[in-house]
Amino acid sequence: MNSSELSSSLRAVVSALHKGLRKKLYSVDTYSMTELETIKHIAKNTSLLPSELATLTRIKTQSMSQILKKLEKQDVIKRTTSTEDKRKVYISLTDSGVKFVEQVRYDRDEWLKELIEESLTEDDKKLLTEALPVLHKLIKIK
Repeated sequence: MNSSELSSSLRAVVSALHKGLRKKLYSVDTYSMTELETIKHIAKNTSLLPSELATLTRIKTQSMSQILKKLEKQDVIKRTTSTEDKRKVYISLTDSGVKFVEQVRYDRDEWLKELIEESLTEDDKKLLTEALPVLHKLIKIK
């Protein structure tokens, strides 16, 4: 298999796995992909400005404002005014937001674990384990 065929096959498999992970979550009905991505960025970075979140999710600041209003109303995020510059407001997760992120991760891990246990042989699992370092090389951002 040449590099072009390999990249196409890998993309198809990764896309299908990603779609499967999304479908198995109750949060898919509650939140859009951009809202979930916003929550993910806040969880990863602890505290961000709305403009930073808009940049990370590649949407306009006005659209981010609407997302943040929804997430705040649902007690997923909180806003904290900067002590150095009162014009800046940082966004972070509430305790229930942290629990939501933990539940999403658990649900995804459980779904994938069940899929692996039901679908793969021991040799398949060993091969997948050996392939993980190679896959990690692909996702490292330079």
